[in-house]
Amino acid sequence: MNTFRLIALAGSLAVTVPVLAQQGTKADAATLAKIKDEGLNRSKVMETAFYLTDVCGPRLAGSDGLSRANEWTKKQLTDWGLTKANIEPWGTFGRGWDIEKSYVAMTAPYYHTLIGAPKAWTPSTNGALKKRVVVVKAATEADLAKYQGQLRNKIVLFDVPNPPKTTFEADARRHSDEELAKMADYKLAAPAAAATPAPADAERMAARRAQFALRAKLADMVQSEGAAAILSTRGGSHGTFFTSNGAPFAADAKPVLPELEMAPEDQLRLIRLAEAGVPVEIELETRTRFQIQDLKGYNVVAEIPGTDKKLKSEVVMLGGHLDSWHAATGATDNAAGCAIMMEAVRILKATGVQPRRTIRIALWGAEEQGLFGSRNYVKNHFADPATMKLLPEHEKLAAYFNLDNGAGKIRGIYAQGNEAVASIFQDWLKPFADLGASTVTLRNTGGTDHLSFDAVGLPGFQFIQDPLDYNTRTHHTNMDTYERLPADDLKQASVVVASFVYQAAMRDAKLPRKPLPAAKPDTKS
Repeated sequence: MNTFRLIALAGSLAVTVPVLAQQGTKADAATLAKIKDEGLNRSKVMETAFYLTDVCGPRLAGSDGLSRANEWTKKQLTDWGLTKANIEPWGTFGRGWDIEKSYVAMTAPYYHTLIGAPKAWTPSTNGALKKRVVVVKAATEADLAKYQGQLRNKIVLFDVPNPPKTTFEADARRHSDEELAKMADYKLAAPAAAATPAPADAERMAARRAQFALRAKLADMVQSEGAAAILSTRGGSHGTFFTSNGAPFAADAKPVLPELEMAPEDQLRLIRLAEAGVPVEIELETRTRFQIQDLKGYNVVAEIPGTDKKLKSEVVMLGGHLDSWHAATGATDNAAGCAIMMEAVRILKATGVQPRRTIRIALWGAEEQGLFGSRNYVKNHFADPATMKLLPEHEKLAAYFNLDNGAGKIRGIYAQGNEAVASIFQDWLKPFADLGASTVTLRNTGGTDHLSFDAVGLPGFQFIQDPLDYNTRTHHTNMDTYERLPADDLKQASVVVASFVYQAAMRDAKLPRKPLPAAKPDTKS
C-alpha cells in the first residue's frame, strides 16, 4: 500500500436497505452459496500466495522478481480459464533494480552480524569494505560544517529518528464492534470550500519540507566528503526495520553512495559505542544491479467474458498491486490482495457462473512509487484527470474493487463518499454477516489503487479489513513474509470479493457514480 498519497477526509453514513427489486436484479442465493462453498472448502488462495511470495520473491518495481510474478500470474490466470491474459505496458517507469549480494557485520570491538538491507536503487560497494565508522547528527544546516574533513573513507552512521520503546500493546488486532459501528454511523459532512491550512498544519508542513531539504543536503555533503557508505534507519523494533528507496529510479538519476537500512537496535548499538569513544569497525558488501534495457512499467490483466448480448461490453474490474518492497517478500503488501483477487476469479470460474458483464482482473505495477500502474491504466483506458477528457471505455466501466490493506479479513467496504451505492453494498453484505463482513461506510480511504478510478469519476472502492499487525509489523518492513498471512482471513476475503464482483456483473444497471470531478492540470503522470 502506498503511503505517500494524501488521504481524503473521513465521513460515513448509516444506511437503510431497500427491497431487492430496487437493486435492479434479485440476488441469486444459490450462486452465492456455491461461491461460499468453493472459496471456504476448496480454496487455493494460500497456494497462490506461496507462489507470489516464496517462489517469485521480492517484487520491487522493475525488478526480476516482479517480472517473474507478471509471467506466473499471466500463466496461472490462463490455466484457470480466463481469456485475454496479457502483460500490458502502461508507459515509462525507469530503471529496474535487484540485489545480488548483501552482507553487513560489526568486526570491532567484537564480531557480530547485523540486520540490514540495501536501500532500493542504491549502487554496489566497491567490493567488500572494512571501515571505521563516524556518527553524523545534524539538526540544522550549520551542523554539517563540523563534519568537513572527517568522513573520507569512513562508513557514516545516521541517527535513529524513532528509537524503539517498550510497549505492552499487542502487535495485531481486529476491528472492534464499536469501531465498526462508528464507521457506519458517522455522517458525511457537507462539502466545504477550500480552507486555508490551520497555523499548526502549516507549521508542520514547513517543518517537513525543511527536514527533507536538510536530509538532501546531508546526503550531498557526505558524498562530497568522500564517505565509503551509509548506514541508516527509518525505525522499527524487535529486529524489524522499514525499507524504502535511497535514490530515484529515473534513468538519469544522479549517483549516490551505497546505503543500508538497519534494524534500529543494531544502529543504536553502533552509535552508542562510537559516541563513547570505542573504536567501531564495520565490514559490509553489497552487490546491486540496475536494469536499463527495458524502462517500461507493466500491469497483468485477464478477463472472464460477459454473456449478456447487451451488457457484455461493460466491465466490472477487481485488482490489487503486484509490486512490493524488497527487504522481504511483500506478503501483506500486497501479495495477499493479489492472491485474494486471483482466488475470487478462480472461484467464479470453478462455480461456472455466467456473468452478464465482462469481469476483468488487473494486477498493478509500481503502486509503491505513486500508484503508477493503475493511474496510467486509467489514463490510457478511461480518462486523464489532468484534462477530464473521457475515452469511450469510461462509460463502460461498471465498478472497480480493490484490496490493499494487509491480510486481515474483510469487515465491510468504504463507499468512498458515494451515497447512492451504500444501500446496494449493505444488501450485498447480508449473506456474509456470519463471516464478520457487514459494515458499509461513506468514509473515504486513501493510499490504494481505487483512488486512480475515483479521480476520474469512476466508482472505485476499497474493502475494510482487520488491521492485524499490518501497521505495526509488516507494512514496508523486512517482516512482510508468508507467515503473516492467516489462511482463514484470506479465504473469507476471497469469498466476499467474488460475491461483490458477481453481483456487480449481474446487476441490470452499472453502479451509481458520483459527479465528474473537475480537471486537475497539475496532476502528475
